Amino acid sequence: MTIDRTPAAGDSVLSILYEDNHLLAVVKPPGILSQADDTGESDMVTLLKQDLKIRYGKPGNVYVGLVHRLDRPVGGAMLFAKTSKGASRLSESVRSRAFDKIYIAVVHGSPAARAGRLRHYLRKDSARNIVSVHSQEVSEAKEAILDYAVVSNRNQYSLIAVRLLTGRPHQIRAQMSAVGCPLVFDRKYGAPAPDGERDIALWSASIGVAHPVTKEWITFQSFPPQTEPWTRWSEEELQQALTILPDRERV
Repeated sequence: MTIDRTPAAGDSVLSILYEDNHLLAVVKPPGILSQADDTGESDMVTLLKQDLKIRYGKPGNVYVGLVHRLDRPVGGAMLFAKTSKGASRLSESVRSRAFDKIYIAVVHGSPAARAGRLRHYLRKDSARNIVSVHSQEVSEAKEAILDYAVVSNRNQYSLIAVRLLTGRPHQIRAQMSAVGCPLVFDRKYGAPAPDGERDIALWSASIGVAHPVTKEWITFQSFPPQTEPWTRWSEEELQQALTILPDRERV
């Protein structure tokens, strides 16, 4: 079963892709935290709890389980659990790498190979909120693996599809920068500074997972808004990004 929706201008923060008694798939807007931190700024878990409480008239606390995270500047499909049992089973899917995640991105330049696998070791500097990329194991670094494929090129930009095989903070941003292709508007990892504030060109386009109760494989899809640089590519090319990668495999 596949559920897809393309966000339109004026969408509310809570754009729901799918909902049942066990899980909730939504479109996370760029700039919103996945989970609350000490800044007190808006986060998806809190917003969803408030939304469920209002929509269903629920008294007391509402359960929303965080299954995976998206970096704050990243938008797109995101999955949450509505029960603790659902959260446990979905989290196990993430840990066992039975959780399929495909992103689309626009990068500067083009990778040396049109498709391939990147394997690095990432070490996070929490104080600066940035990760360093290493070709070999180093202290406190975690292995990071992704598959990518170039969909097409426009002038100095490339539209790429990425399947994450591990889920590390800033993984796509750091690894693509390490091969000389920083994401458009991602100043933290080497992209030229844009005029004004811009969301980085990275979008969570597809999530696939076995339903925590029915075990049916379900896929949720979302596509980026019609803004620069996404408007350089047609709807057909954005759709192609979801099928250009090899079939999912375990690492």
